[in-house]
Amino acid sequence: RVFLRAVNQFTSVLNRFFLDQTSFELQLWNNYFHLAVAFLTHESLQLETFSQAKRSKIIKKYGDMRKEIGFKIRDMWYNLGPHKIRFIPAMVGPILEVTLVPEPELRKATIPIFFDMMQCEFNFKNELITKLDQEVEGGRGDEQYKVLLEKLLLEHCRKHKYLAASGETFALLVSSLLENLLDYRTIMHDENKENRMSCTVNVL
Repeated sequence: RVFLRAVNQFTSVLNRFFLDQTSFELQLWNNYFHLAVAFLTHESLQLETFSQAKRSKIIKKYGDMRKEIGFKIRDMWYNLGPHKIRFIPAMVGPILEVTLVPEPELRKATIPIFFDMMQCEFNFKNELITKLDQEVEGGRGDEQYKVLLEKLLLEHCRKHKYLAASGETFALLVSSLLENLLDYRTIMHDENKENRMSCTVNVL
């Protein structure tokens, strides 16, 4: 809670004094995002790893602080306006880490940031694919994430005048890649050599 109060103060100061064109401070904003992401993804806040009793006790006392920080990250990202392009592709990885946290509301709130990045900078696409590969290999991501990522990206792309076709193609590509990566991760523990080889070919 102390950290949350500090983040709220930091948020207020950044928005008031370091956001407009003349006073924008890239390093301060960068530090803010990385600090918030590090807090949100810290192992001590991953409620899924605790017993039901401990999880209930923490939520009753503190709530799920990951959601609070995640919503702040989302709001601060959208506040950046024309400055967003200066954070792409560097922020793709950290935002991906946030969206991979297995909390449904947090995922729904933060996955649309990818669509926003897509509109700002072409390099976003290559960076997302690279980072997704790394994160899944590291054990993160699941079927629910794949379904939600595809659903939200398609919803946003189909409403956009210029990104409808290319955005839909990209969303389906990412979904297909993620499915293959998840299969590959699972099959690597399979004793059947043919299954492993087949899955490797799919990923390639």
